[in-house]
Amino acid sequence: MAASELYTKFARVWIPDPEEVWKSAELLKDYKPGDKVLLLHLEEGKDLEYRLDPKTKELPHLRNPDILVGENDLTALSYLHEPAVLHNLRVRFIDSKLIYTYCGIVLVAINPYEQLPIYGEDIINAYSGQNMGDMDPHIFAVAEEAYKQMARDERNQSIIVSGESGAGKTVSAKYAMRYFATVSGSASEANVEEKVLASNPIMESIGNAKTTRNDNSSRFGKYIEIGFDKRYRIIGANMRTYLLEKSRVVFQAEEERNYHIFYQLCASAKLPEFKMLRLGNANDFNYTKQGGSPMIEGVDDAKEMAHTRQACTLLGISESYQMGIFRILAGILHLGNVGFTSRDADSCTIPPKHEPLCIFCDLMGVDYEEMCHWLCHRKLATATETYIKPISKLQATNARDALAKHIYAKLFNWIVDHVNQALHSAVKQHSFIGVLDIYGFETFEVNSFEQFCINYANEKLQQQFNMHVFKLEQEEYMKEQIPWTLIDFYDNQPCINLIESKLGILDLLDEECKMPKGTDDTWAQKLYNTHLNKCALFEKPRLSNKAFIIQHFADKVEYQCEGFLEKNKDTVFEEQIKVLKSSKFKMLPELFQDDEKAISPASATSSGRTLLTRAPAKPTKGRPGQMAKEHKKTVGHQFRNSLHLLMETLNATTPHYVRCIKPNDFKFPFTFDEKRAVQQLRACGVLETIRISAAGFPSRWTYQEFFSRYRVLMKQKDVLSDRKQTCKNVLEKLILDKDKYQFGKTKIFFRAGQVAYLEKLRADKLRAACIRIQKTIRGWLLRKKYLRMRKAAITVQRYVRGYQAQCYAKFLRRTKAATIIQKYWRMYVVRRRYKIRRAATIVLQSYLRGYLARNRYRKILREHKAVIIQKWVRGWLARTHYKRSMHAIIYLQCCFRRMMAKRELKKLKIEARSVERYKKLHIGMENKIMQLQRKVDEQNKDYKCLMEKLTNLEGIYNSETEKLRSDLERLQLSEEEAKVATGRVLSLQEEIAKLRKDLEQTRSEKKCIEEHANRYKQETEQLVSNLKEENTLLKQEKESLNHRIVEQAKEMTETMEKKLVEETKQLELDLNDERLRYQNLLNEFSRLEERYDDLKEEMTLMVHVPKPGHKRTDSTHSSNESEYTFSSEIAEMEDIPLRTEEPTEKKVPLDMSLFLKLQKRVTELEQEKQVMQDELDRKEEQVLRSKAKEEERPQIRGAELEYESLKRQELESENKKLKNELNELRKALSEKSAPEVTAPGAPAYRVLMEQLTSVSEELDVRKEEVLILRSQLVSQKEAIQPKNTMTDSTILLEDVQKMKDKGEIAQAYIGLKETNRLLESQLQSQKRSHENEAEALRGEIQSLKEENNRQQQLLAQNLQLPPEARIEASLQHEITRLTNENLDLMEQLEKQDKTVRKLKKQLKVFAKKIGELEVGQMENISPGQIIDEPIRPVNIPRKEKDFQGMLEYKKEDEQKLVKNLILELKPRGVAVNLIPGLPAYILFMCVRHADYLNDDQKVRSLLTSTINSIKKVLKKRGDDFETVSFWLSNTCRFLHCLKQYSGEEGFMKHNTSRQNEHCLTNFDLAEYRQVLSDLAIQIYQQLVRVLENILQPMIVSGMLEHETIQGVSGVKPTGLRKRTSSIADEGTYTLDSILRQLNSFHSVMCQHGMDPELIKQVVKQMFYIVGAITLNNLLLRKDMCSWSKGMQIRYNVSQLEEWLRDKNLMNSGAKETLEPLIQAAQLLQVKKKTDDDAEAICSMCNALTTAQIVKVLNLYTPVNEFEERVSVSFIRTIQMRLRDRKDSPQLLMDAKHIFPVTFPFNPSSLALETIQIPASLGLGFISRV
Repeated sequence: MAASELYTKFARVWIPDPEEVWKSAELLKDYKPGDKVLLLHLEEGKDLEYRLDPKTKELPHLRNPDILVGENDLTALSYLHEPAVLHNLRVRFIDSKLIYTYCGIVLVAINPYEQLPIYGEDIINAYSGQNMGDMDPHIFAVAEEAYKQMARDERNQSIIVSGESGAGKTVSAKYAMRYFATVSGSASEANVEEKVLASNPIMESIGNAKTTRNDNSSRFGKYIEIGFDKRYRIIGANMRTYLLEKSRVVFQAEEERNYHIFYQLCASAKLPEFKMLRLGNANDFNYTKQGGSPMIEGVDDAKEMAHTRQACTLLGISESYQMGIFRILAGILHLGNVGFTSRDADSCTIPPKHEPLCIFCDLMGVDYEEMCHWLCHRKLATATETYIKPISKLQATNARDALAKHIYAKLFNWIVDHVNQALHSAVKQHSFIGVLDIYGFETFEVNSFEQFCINYANEKLQQQFNMHVFKLEQEEYMKEQIPWTLIDFYDNQPCINLIESKLGILDLLDEECKMPKGTDDTWAQKLYNTHLNKCALFEKPRLSNKAFIIQHFADKVEYQCEGFLEKNKDTVFEEQIKVLKSSKFKMLPELFQDDEKAISPASATSSGRTLLTRAPAKPTKGRPGQMAKEHKKTVGHQFRNSLHLLMETLNATTPHYVRCIKPNDFKFPFTFDEKRAVQQLRACGVLETIRISAAGFPSRWTYQEFFSRYRVLMKQKDVLSDRKQTCKNVLEKLILDKDKYQFGKTKIFFRAGQVAYLEKLRADKLRAACIRIQKTIRGWLLRKKYLRMRKAAITVQRYVRGYQAQCYAKFLRRTKAATIIQKYWRMYVVRRRYKIRRAATIVLQSYLRGYLARNRYRKILREHKAVIIQKWVRGWLARTHYKRSMHAIIYLQCCFRRMMAKRELKKLKIEARSVERYKKLHIGMENKIMQLQRKVDEQNKDYKCLMEKLTNLEGIYNSETEKLRSDLERLQLSEEEAKVATGRVLSLQEEIAKLRKDLEQTRSEKKCIEEHANRYKQETEQLVSNLKEENTLLKQEKESLNHRIVEQAKEMTETMEKKLVEETKQLELDLNDERLRYQNLLNEFSRLEERYDDLKEEMTLMVHVPKPGHKRTDSTHSSNESEYTFSSEIAEMEDIPLRTEEPTEKKVPLDMSLFLKLQKRVTELEQEKQVMQDELDRKEEQVLRSKAKEEERPQIRGAELEYESLKRQELESENKKLKNELNELRKALSEKSAPEVTAPGAPAYRVLMEQLTSVSEELDVRKEEVLILRSQLVSQKEAIQPKNTMTDSTILLEDVQKMKDKGEIAQAYIGLKETNRLLESQLQSQKRSHENEAEALRGEIQSLKEENNRQQQLLAQNLQLPPEARIEASLQHEITRLTNENLDLMEQLEKQDKTVRKLKKQLKVFAKKIGELEVGQMENISPGQIIDEPIRPVNIPRKEKDFQGMLEYKKEDEQKLVKNLILELKPRGVAVNLIPGLPAYILFMCVRHADYLNDDQKVRSLLTSTINSIKKVLKKRGDDFETVSFWLSNTCRFLHCLKQYSGEEGFMKHNTSRQNEHCLTNFDLAEYRQVLSDLAIQIYQQLVRVLENILQPMIVSGMLEHETIQGVSGVKPTGLRKRTSSIADEGTYTLDSILRQLNSFHSVMCQHGMDPELIKQVVKQMFYIVGAITLNNLLLRKDMCSWSKGMQIRYNVSQLEEWLRDKNLMNSGAKETLEPLIQAAQLLQVKKKTDDDAEAICSMCNALTTAQIVKVLNLYTPVNEFEERVSVSFIRTIQMRLRDRKDSPQLLMDAKHIFPVTFPFNPSSLALETIQIPASLGLGFISRV
């Protein structure tokens, strides 16, 4: 297909723009060949006429489809050109916050100017062992690829990091070294990787400085070789440095700083050890204040100084050397403050005793006068004489600065040498990875010698880069057998020849430096004469004769010749160096040991950079002539030689390229400047890589990927069984130009733009299909709407027309009647006029009929024409309607028939699947249902019985209440009688008083009494009303108080419950944390123990160790054969026994002490938990009790009544106390006394009984008195009430006081008071007892109600469930009920078992004593008696031996037992043929026999040997899952046996009586149980590691990459870094592989008899590993974050859940571990547009952290054009909503996390005496007992 055919309407193109570099536009009409103008529509809404270049007629670049935007690899783009690259980088950097992008073999890294959480240990572990194309671009991926290729290809590697200052080169190199240090580890205990990383702060302090572009800019280039041994572990490193910018020591531009070390020294000047340096503020020194910016924001120079000193110490630089370095640096600062005064134009002096110079000389240990003299003079040597000549002030200042630069350069070189010595390793280096951190291409307004050298180095690196890219392209084509056509790429060899060849720029510069009177001008003229007009790459500026222009690969650069000669010579005065060499300070002469070389022109530069090469290990010896020759080498010559050495090193390695890009010049985070980015992309060679790729076949697809992607473009007849031939046939039809593609062995190669064309065809096809679907659906909807409207219209018309017809019929009837009337009337009239008007009428009719005939003719003519028109219109309408109806009917028939066919097919499938299965499942279920129904009926009967009991209890309670009420009424009647009697007495007294008074006084007083009575009545009424109001208020207050009390009680209950739940959860978390910490300690202890054993083996077998192959450390997973070779050799080494093995008895105490301490700690924590739990329960009971008291609290009574009730309670309590003491006395007398004393006839017994009888009689008397007083109290109750009733009471009291016997009244009152107290106390006690009984009954009622409700809920749930689930639920319920009943019965039997055990132990003791007595009697019997005893030989063979479940072995056979049973046992045979846990049973039976013999030495030896042997087996075969699972199962069974037969009550309650007889009798092995538990924890952790190693290669491929649902995931174009194909090949893993492996694990554990709870924990751990690894890879792979991939993940997770259901493991907690992965898949599938969507996402993704949610949204990539990207505003909305969420900032899950394991007690029902020992175990030397 021609490229011009793609320029159709709506095609998008890129056009140049001065501001944005490239701008996107859309074509408004198709392009036709010959058009000179393109009509474009810009994105901002403007239209533009774009004129094509009339000469080249090049069309603008086409824009890639949106689906390809944001790709990980730029070579995956269909259109490879500059605007596509720039746009892709911008989208990834700004929208997705991704700073790394591949460009073929180059990693493009954009500096974000912000700390990103993508460099942690978890990220390193995620990239370790992964293929480079399988993960998102990262510096760790490049480092891993280099490490892997070094191990696989046995070839040295190099990582070349380049870029501008501030682009992040140093940071990238630092992260690469950190990756190597973390992944590989060190080969010794010297922590070499830490030393390699520690070299960074030292080199940054002495070689980095602040510039206007970067706060930490490296002012030198460095190449670090990281050395590895044969096992590919770090053993050392070596560093080479290039072009140190020494001019920065003496001069800094505005807003820049000197090297960091100077400011660190000034910031630490106040330290005691630095006082001798006499430093101060940085602004006090000339060399540190010129830039005017001594501080860097966010950097503390004092802290950085501390880090630098720590790094020096780590690298072995002693304190004395460190102080020497600081002395020299401080001397350089003081030297910069030395000032000169001019004598005349040619001489100068230094003031006497000049303080800066004095300090410099003191620090350097040189003579002041001598240094002062040579700073102002120089020595000139001629052929015959030597002259000393003064120099001018300017020359002296330059000489001073040159000396400072020279000293700093030598010090820098010295530090680099010492760092290399510290990193040097004595072990032979097998291979290395070099990291080159070097400056990028530079061009400024004024370019000098430094920029020339830098650009020369970049020309060499670019040439090497181009050749490497070209070589890779050629290898790829040859591998796929594609016809190789030479790709034209830019070769910069002419530019390199211009610089370095004979008579090149450097050669002419060196020649000019040798000339006595050579100047920059003469050198420039030589350049013009030699190269101008002869070399196309060399030009001369128009307006300058002191500059030249070189056309570099990146850009044209104009260099100013001024200063080239001086910088190339780099002169320093020899006399000043001699003064320094004569220093008393020992370290200073060390810097100038190779002084002959130091004084050479290459030793220092006056205003530029210099080359510093690695110092040779051994000094070369040569002739003086040779030294003089080397003395003359220039800076350019030195740099050229070192560059050639570097290129030789790089060419001998496999290079990996990292290009760092600076996004803006203002250090703004995530801000992209297109102009600056394009400049750097052109300069760093990225666009050249794109050009080379685009020149050939940049797009490459495998045949399977092409078929999967473009299957929609094929017809059914085109699809063949051979995918390769299918793709060929389709491509020949789709792309007619065969030059646009090539068929390789495994891939199809496309030229640029062809994939975009195929994508366009695919999108058009899908769009057409969508339109057809939409058209059909919309037509069907509109037809349905039309039919509804038509039906409604017909109905309306029917009713309207019926009404109109009725009206018309009525009108016709009326018209007919009127016509008849008119007829007769007119007949009469006409008959009268007929004769008169007949003649006139005939005349009129003739004219009228003529007129009417003409009108009728016209009407008939019009109607005839209308009929013709209607005929044609109605025919057309009828035909149209008929066609529509037929089409709709046929379509509806098709849809209906298809629907019916689908239903029938589905029904047949369901019947085929389920009929036979349900028949099998339902066999016998009817009987079970009947049984369950019968049980339910029995429970209902029990419930009715309980309800009857409850009714009886309520009746009893009511009868008691009625009795109390009758007593109360009787008391009230007696009280009323007392009132009546009192009233009679008062009336008699009034009559006596009235008779004694006169009648007149009575009359006069009567009025007063009446007035007084009225007034009193009014007051009383007023008082009553007030009291009623107060009573009402008090009632309201009481109700409000009660309401508040109830609310407070509820709140307190709720808060207490919440606190209880929270504290319980916290305690559980603390317990889990402590358990995890404990198990981690065990893991660390086992690792150290293994390390100790390995070291012992290495020491013992040092001579016999074979040469190992390649092995990666645990942090990575390589697939190399050498790794397996090494692991097998290590396994063979471990098989050799130790020669100097220590006795196991010595190890046991050490192990036991550690284990017992840990055990005590766990026990203490459990006790603390129990105490806190009890305290919480107690608090909860107190709250409930207080609530009950508050609810039942009686009304408030007066103070006197409260006092009386308290007194009564005290009396009652004393009475109860006396009764209790009496009963205790009786018991004590009946139990503790001797039989003869407490006999019924004994004197003491009689005396005591008499006393008791008398006391009881006295008590009865007192009771009768109490009853009498009680009755009196009732009768006189109203009389003694306080005066708050009525006026009559006052009169009563006055009369009572007038009684004669006042003492008798007082005594009666006191008696009644006491009686009242007693009665009330008894009433209260009875009330309390009834309340307690009622509360108990209420509790029973509540429990029965709850049970009833639960039964009803279960029945309701069962009725709602389908039949199978209903049966299963009912069975589960029945099992639960039977289990509870079983537990209750077991609790009841517990006490009986305890008694039985005690009796059995006593019987054993008695039997042993009887046996000893019988043996003694047998010894006393004579031999004759023995012979005479009858012998019965017949009974001997017939007597069956009763085995006791013990195994006997000899002490010397212990090693043989351990060897046959543990060391040489094959788990596979034992698991298949024998009972599970057989070795554990055998070992325990041996322990039982040793316990039976009371041989503690034998027990201890056997247990120790067993534990050590298990450890040895696991160390030898620790990678075999079956072995580890087998011994985990047996260790747990052995532990359970020790618990089950320990004799402790908590464990014995699960045993049978026979098993309880087998309990251990002599030894308590609780401590060994703890040791075995710790061993089981270690085995469990090893099991987890083994299954993780097995599962890890399967997880990513099976869960993410494999297409479980075929056709859902679209395959996108990929670049040079091919990702793992999602189509399952023979070697790839699928989800079925994972499920098969899980089935294998589960079946092995079940065969080994592992505890079900332990299997659940293992499955939970496995699922956590699957979920964590899958989610981590999802978060690091942009191509996996799509809607279709979310569907795949959901399906895969559902398959895992189905597996859990099949294995009955849904309650293991495994499903919950997959929740983060499930939510991530849901996040990929949900809608991501509106605020409601954001709210839904925040509430849905509660198991994901904020960082994970944002990362998934940033990585979300549409696979098809119909999907939309997530907008930046939506992601910001999510971040705003989640800002308050407190979760971990960590991005990845910890895939290495292991849940704490527990071993619940699981007793065995197997009887020990029934166990048979098979002969295959080779244990014939042990015998059953």
